[in-house]
Parts: sequence; structure tokens; C-alpha cells
Amino acid sequence: MTLKKVFTHRLVLPVGALLALVLLNTIARPSFLAITVRDGELYGSIIDILRNSAPLMLVALGMMIVIATRGIDLSVGALMAVSGAVSLTIIKSAPHPGDLGVIALAILAGVLTTLFFGAWNGFLVAVLGIQPIIATLVLMLAGRGIALLITQGYITTINSDPYQFMAQGYVFGLPFAFFVAIAMIVIVALVERRTALGMLTEAVGINPTASRIAGVRSRGIIWGAYAVSGLLAGVAGILYSSNIMAADANSAGLNIEVDAILAVVLGGTSLMGGRFTIAGTVIGVYTIQTLTSTITFLGVPPAVTPVFKAAVIVIVCLAQSTRVRSWFRALGASRRATAPDPRGRAADTSALVGAAEGTTR
Repeated sequence: MTLKKVFTHRLVLPVGALLALVLLNTIARPSFLAITVRDGELYGSIIDILRNSAPLMLVALGMMIVIATRGIDLSVGALMAVSGAVSLTIIKSAPHPGDLGVIALAILAGVLTTLFFGAWNGFLVAVLGIQPIIATLVLMLAGRGIALLITQGYITTINSDPYQFMAQGYVFGLPFAFFVAIAMIVIVALVERRTALGMLTEAVGINPTASRIAGVRSRGIIWGAYAVSGLLAGVAGILYSSNIMAADANSAGLNIEVDAILAVVLGGTSLMGGRFTIAGTVIGVYTIQTLTSTITFLGVPPAVTPVFKAAVIVIVCLAQSTRVRSWFRALGASRRATAPDPRGRAADTSALVGAAEGTTR
């Protein structure tokens, strides 16, 4: 691969942003890259980023598939709240909250519930033809109300070591949540890139009508994309509630849909649909999580944090805009056209000198 291809690769911007944030943190905090070992477990800022980014990673993977179909899913944060509420309500009502069977049943119930709601979003979009932003906005508003109904308006807390292990436990020295995120990345990569599903998803995102005429079941692919998004949001809700050991319908997954969209777009997935990159999404998630860590370290008030993220969204969208790129190319071409040519100036000078000599003679 030539150097030109390397710098024009679509992952250059995400990787460059991540490396710039790591460098900034390292300069501000020399201990940022430091990793310590205690009782065979790794600790440090990098490890915290790997653990805390797991819920966002799952939501971003589902959002990536939905955006690839030219859609959007604003309900993922509410579905995280619903998943945690269902799971913790079952565990709290059980006589033995630490029983593995109870934990497995609670997790299954929470994930299946969000899978159902994700399929409902897909039904509204793919079958009824409702605009994705409107269809998912309905559940975004109603989802937290459903979670409050499940918890009866209270913050449900539990005491269960097996459930707590999912977000706070360690395996082979690394957080267990990190392995959950890696497993989901591998599954999505195998399904989307090792089968024809990824190509069909991109085809539907480029032109749903043409895909349907060509024999592609675009309605089923769009329906399935929202179902997968709901499923992954449910798993993310399990990790979130496991981290705080509580089901908080008001704060669980709050504004995570914004971070997921930003991570997906920053990774190189087109908001116009038809093109997505799993590697870019992974890099985008770690970039957003590192950015959040940087903002916290710099002492920026939490109320101002969305301003920085909004600025990043604007910059990334402008960088992906074909019209903006054409403007810059036209500006560069006009500057080159108006710039004086040293060789042309020298040729004109030589011609004038020759003409003057001929006149003298």
C-alpha cells in the first residue's frame, strides 16, 4: 500500500483523532498510560476506558447497522432503562438473588423485552413506512415511562455478586465487560462481513426501491436491523445496571444515542446509508470514551460537556459532506490557477529581452 493510499484511507481520521486524544492526555497526565497490577487484575486509565466503553460499544454496533439502512434509532437509551428494570425486578423478587439460574432468567427476560421493542420499531419503519426518527422517538419517550412502571417509580437496587460480576468482574486480568464487547464485535463482524447480509444491508441503504426490485427483501433487512439494535441495547442495559447495581429509569442510558451516533459517524459510516465500517465504529467508540475522560479530567462542568460533543459532530459531518469537499477542491483549484507560474514568467522575460535585442540591431 502506497503512502498516498494510507493517508486517504477512511480510517485515517478516526485513528488520528484517537491518537491525538491519547497524546493530549499523556502530556497532561504522564500517568495516563500507566497500568498497575493488583491481585492479577489490571488497573489504570486505559483499563477504565475499556470497561466503561462496553455499553456504548454495544449500542453503537446496533446503531451502525440501522444507519447503514438509512435509518436512525433514538430509543436505545430508553431500551437500556427497560432492560435493567426488567432484570433487576426479577432478581429482587427472587428468594435467592445470587442464584445463577435466577440471574440467567433475569438477563434473558431483559434482553428479550428489548428485542421485542426493537422489532416493534422495525415494524413501524419497514412495514408501516413511518419515518425512522419519528418511529423511534415514540419509544424514546415512552420507554422510560415503561421502565418506571416496571420499577413502580422507584430506583430498584439489589445485592447479587454474580450479577455485579458482569460489569465489575475480571477475567484473565481484564474487565469481563470488555470481553462481552469483544464477543459482540466478533459476532457482528462474522454475520455482516462473512455472509451476504452486510452487502445486502448496504444495498438497501443505497437504494431500497432498487434493492426490492432486484429481489432483495429490503423490508426484512430493515426490520431485522432495528431488532438487532434493540437486542444490543438490552445487553448494554444489563451491563449498565450491573455496574451501579440499580435500575434507574431516569438516568440509565441517558443521551447514549447521541454518543452512539457520533461514534458511528466518526468511524466513517455514512449518515446517508449504504456504507458502514465495523473497525471504524470500534475506533469511534474508544475515541468518544477517551474524549469523555479528557473532558472530565480538564474539569469541564458536566452541563457543558454536550457542547464539546456537538462541536465534534458538526466537524465530522462537515468533513464527510461531499459539497464541502467540492468547495475545498474548487478553492484549491482556483488558487493554483491564479498563482503566477515562475516558468511562464521566465519565458516571458526571455521573449522581451530577445525582442529588445532584435530592435537594437
